Amino acid sequence: MIYRSKAPLRIGLAGGGTDVSPYSDEFGGAILNASISLYAHASIEPLNENGIVLQALDRKEEQRFDWSNELPINGQLDLLKGVYNRIQKDYGLPLTNFRLSTFVDAPAGSGLGTSSTLVVAIIGAFVEMLKLPLGDYDIAHYAYEIERKDLQLAGGRQDQYAATFGGVNFMEFYENDKVIVNPLRIRQEYLNELENNLVLYYTSTSRESATIIKEQQKNVLDKDVKSVEAMHQLKEQSKMMKEALLKGRVNEIGEILDFGFQQKRKMAHNISNTLIEDIYTAAKKAGATGGKISGAGGGGFMTFYCPNNTRYQVIEVLNTFGGNIQSYQFSQHGLTTWTI
Repeated sequence: MIYRSKAPLRIGLAGGGTDVSPYSDEFGGAILNASISLYAHASIEPLNENGIVLQALDRKEEQRFDWSNELPINGQLDLLKGVYNRIQKDYGLPLTNFRLSTFVDAPAGSGLGTSSTLVVAIIGAFVEMLKLPLGDYDIAHYAYEIERKDLQLAGGRQDQYAATFGGVNFMEFYENDKVIVNPLRIRQEYLNELENNLVLYYTSTSRESATIIKEQQKNVLDKDVKSVEAMHQLKEQSKMMKEALLKGRVNEIGEILDFGFQQKRKMAHNISNTLIEDIYTAAKKAGATGGKISGAGGGGFMTFYCPNNTRYQVIEVLNTFGGNIQSYQFSQHGLTTWTI
C-alpha cells in the first residue's frame, strides 16, 4: 500500500503578518486568504529494505537512516524529519521500513506558504497510514507546533490552517494559540471575477522569511509605533477585503490591496526592495489597481488585481522583469488523503 496526501498552497489577500506572535497574542490578528491549485504532496511507501528513506523530489534531495525513534535535525530535510520525530514521539510508529517522498509545486521561499503546507501534507500521509483521530483544527495546530516550536522556525499561523481547511477563509488569531477559521460563502460569480483579475507573478527570487519575521516580532516587542500601527491597519484591511468579497464589490479589491501594500512596507526592513518597487510601479502603470507581496516579503510571488481586461497589458509588462506568470485556480478543498 501507498499512503498519499496533498494540501493546497495559498494566496494571502489581506491582513498578512497579523497572525505572527507576539502581535496576535497582544492585539488579535485577522487574515483573509484563499487556497489555490498548487499543492504540497507527500507519500509513504513501505519498503522491503531496512531503514527509512526520505526524499524531497522537487529538490532532488535524499537521505537514508537506520530505524530510529528520532532523526537528526541538521538543516537537511528537517521538515520531513520534524514531522517523523513528533509522530514517533506522540503515537509510536510501527517498526516498518518505509520511504517518505515529498514534492511541492512552488519553490521554497516563494511566499505561498510552501513550508507549512508541506508539513500539513506530511502529517496527512501519516494520519492516513496510522488512522490517527485528528480533525482539521488538530492537524493545523499540530503542524504549527512542529514547525514553530519543535523546529524553532519563525513564522505565523495562517499557512497551516489554509492548507488544512482549503477554500476562502477569514481567520482570527488570538493568544494561547487560539485560531478561528471562518469559511466565506462568496457567490461564484464574484470568485470567478476575482480569479480572472488576479495575476500571480513569480519574481524568480526567493527569500529567507525568518529574518524579516524576526524583525517584525522585535518591532512589536519594542513597541515600535510605526510598525505596530501598520499591523493594526492590515488587520482592518482584512475586514475591508471580507466585506468587499461578500458583497461583490470587486472593483474595490485593487485599492484594498494597494492600501495593504503601503502598510506592509512599514512593518520591517527588506519587506520591499528596489526590484519589488519597480515591478509594482510598472504593473500599476499598465492598469493594475493594486497588488501585494506574498508571504513575509522580500521576494517570491506578487499578486496584482487587474480589472477590465488590463491583465493582458500587465502580464506583458511583468514579463520584461525576467520572472514568470503562474497560472492557478482557486481550490475549495483543503488537505486530502488516500490509500492505494
